[in-house]
Amino acid sequence: MRLVLLALVLSASAVQAQISLPEVLPMRERAEVQDRWLADRLETVVPALMRREGIDLWIVSAREYDEDPVIETMLPATWLAARRRTTLVFWDDGDTVERLAVARYDVGPFPRAWDPETQPDQWARVAEIVAERDPQRIGVDRSETFATADGLSSTEYEALWAALPETYRDRLVSAERLAVGWLETRTEAELATYPTIVRLARGILHEGLSGAAITPGVTTTDDLSWWYRDRVRSLGLTAWFHPSVSIQRADAPGTDGDFSGRPDAGTILPGDLLWVDFGISYLGLQTDTQQMAYVLRPGEREAPAGLVAGLAAANRLQDLLTDQFATGRTGNAILAAALDAARAEGLAATIYTHPIGFHGHGAGPTIGLWDQQGGVPGRGDYPLFPNTAHSIELNVAASVPEWGDRVVRFMLEEDAVFDGETVRYLDPRQEALLLIPRP
Repeated sequence: MRLVLLALVLSASAVQAQISLPEVLPMRERAEVQDRWLADRLETVVPALMRREGIDLWIVSAREYDEDPVIETMLPATWLAARRRTTLVFWDDGDTVERLAVARYDVGPFPRAWDPETQPDQWARVAEIVAERDPQRIGVDRSETFATADGLSSTEYEALWAALPETYRDRLVSAERLAVGWLETRTEAELATYPTIVRLARGILHEGLSGAAITPGVTTTDDLSWWYRDRVRSLGLTAWFHPSVSIQRADAPGTDGDFSGRPDAGTILPGDLLWVDFGISYLGLQTDTQQMAYVLRPGEREAPAGLVAGLAAANRLQDLLTDQFATGRTGNAILAAALDAARAEGLAATIYTHPIGFHGHGAGPTIGLWDQQGGVPGRGDYPLFPNTAHSIELNVAASVPEWGDRVVRFMLEEDAVFDGETVRYLDPRQEALLLIPRP
């Protein structure tokens, strides 16, 4: 038994050595990177978006443990939460955007603009700042459509409203598109590093789909999910969702083509088609990737041709979808056009693509949900903007001759960036099934 365990450990070590992962920075260096990115974003992204949306003063406020999703992305890297009440104010005078912190402390690049000894009431100080600048449109983070743009709690809004002179109450407007724009826009510096983050996540995913984590006939899908969680932690990283692992196989019970739920879990066996959904958080950005692998039967050196063809069909659907990306086009319009193109080619397609960035299911245009293929009201009506990242998530259902024409779902998800004209994958997409064990 000890020899068997030693052999498994050596096999796992060999696989991990073959998969070269990008360096994971120490925590101090990560903080330095994130603070540089934040300084750049505040100087470039905020002014452009405030002017695009016609908002000349923006208030972002939250209390500790009830953080606005926007304020979480504006705090210094060493601030893991807001402190007491943290209120940030942006004022665009037409030339520059002034940044202020109505708080007891400087908040990184936001200098403190409140002295409790002079004005004990924090909201009264906010009202003074507003009156001093006389803005015409005061944006606050309230939205019925986007949770990430709805971060100002009802009690905080009521307190702000009560503190403002009546003249300025009528100037309060939703900053929904400003908040979404801040969250979805990726800067040049972020996009230079994002491919490395995705490559890191993909490397970990591929480690799991190998002898490093799988012993056919022994390892279960649940075992593999927890292997990923432990592996992520061992690297000093976190996962933003629990990994999903599922099996499709030729003789599994179930109804062909019924995709309302995930395929059954169980022990991984030779001849199985595996699917993994996996993502990490690193440097404030998220990844979300789905990959598929085939467990070779004794004597096999490649997957059945029907499975290979099914993956190719899913790649084709990716192309049909990303061909529809155009600046200003809504998520619902992109979805409808892509599904029409898929039907024209005889593909049984389902598309459920979403933005990604600061949040895994990020702010921006939703391009279908698995159970809403006719479009998504609200989030699907939001337009596509340049310099945004998206998880190209979808599946194609196809029959596999080698499996008695059983209908199999080929599910892929790849992170990509739209630059205003074209879509490029942050790391090369999967175009061949991973094989276990690897030849």
